Amino acid sequence: MYFFDFILMFISLIVLLLFVLIGVAFLTFFERKVLGYIQI
Repeated sequence: MYFFDFILMFISLIVLLLFVLIGVAFLTFFERKVLGYIQI
């Protein structure tokens, strides 16, 4: 049972990390688009 809890925690940590990375990537992309519109 302890091993299963550890695996569940590990998977949730990886999913959280993925969401953070995707969020940062979208933020950077959106920021560049906004800066591009401002320059034009």
